[in-house]
Amino acid sequence: MSDLLKNIDARTRLAGTNKLEILLFSLGMDHRSGRCETFGINVFKVREVMRTPAITAAPDMPSSVKGMVSLRGALVPVVDLAEYIGMQPETPRDIMIVTEYNGHTQGFLVETVDTILRLDWSQMRVPPEMLTANLGGLVTAVTELADGRLVMMLDVERVLSETAKYDDAFLFQNIESLGRNDLTVLFADDSSVARGQIERTLDAMGIKHIGAINGHAAWAELQKIAAHAKINGKPVKDYIQLILTDVEMPEMDGYILTKTIKSDPQFAGIPVIMHSSLSSMSNQQLGRSVGVDEYVPKFEPLRLAETLTRLLLARRPEIAA
Repeated sequence: MSDLLKNIDARTRLAGTNKLEILLFSLGMDHRSGRCETFGINVFKVREVMRTPAITAAPDMPSSVKGMVSLRGALVPVVDLAEYIGMQPETPRDIMIVTEYNGHTQGFLVETVDTILRLDWSQMRVPPEMLTANLGGLVTAVTELADGRLVMMLDVERVLSETAKYDDAFLFQNIESLGRNDLTVLFADDSSVARGQIERTLDAMGIKHIGAINGHAAWAELQKIAAHAKINGKPVKDYIQLILTDVEMPEMDGYILTKTIKSDPQFAGIPVIMHSSLSSMSNQQLGRSVGVDEYVPKFEPLRLAETLTRLLLARRPEIAA
């Protein structure tokens, strides 16, 4: 199985091309639909694929968390994805995908692993409302393969957030309001969990915000703002002072969104922060290669607030009394 992930470093060249590579896997037959659904996860988040090792049960865990495994001396929680999304397949999930993102490592139990598929983010679509409702908002993007199969990208950040089940209120306690009413941030993220944390951070800082579910929607919103600014004879930075973007998003990823913004003189002087769970040094370098001003890992509200404060106040002097 390790052959699937060989030469992963070469895949960093995909940045800025609006392409991604996803590992396809299945969770078994879903008796609710009578189908064996195909799911996908970004290869950048996959550390390895292996046969499921011995799992040690852990107390006080959600039922979908089967326990912990020891990988090279570290204890890693293991989530049965089929059980997590409400499936009850009869076959065992004896393959484990080890993922690493946002500074956390976890194992996902699956039935089979298929192949790695290279796609353009423009082929990934926002899921229809019916699918979103059926899976409780756990699918962030969908695409149809040449053989007719529908591939669904799971919101793995939400899986981590919900299975960890910790109270994150303390993360926002030390965030202070800037005491300003002239600051607006536009942000783009396809994860509902991430959008919620961004909104909580900006609300705590007293910053107005405009949200978008992907890069395509964010660019459309920016175009509207630019047109409004032009009509009023003002620069766009009078209306939007900073842009915050995720990396992985259907239709247009964060790399392309950043490149598009930075190549358009209408948005000159507006900093772009890349806010992603793909926070390795290589990913940060990729972000900077397309013009990102700062790179902040997800789910660190205080660090995000500190970066926002520094960039916003450096570029936006205090309003005269």
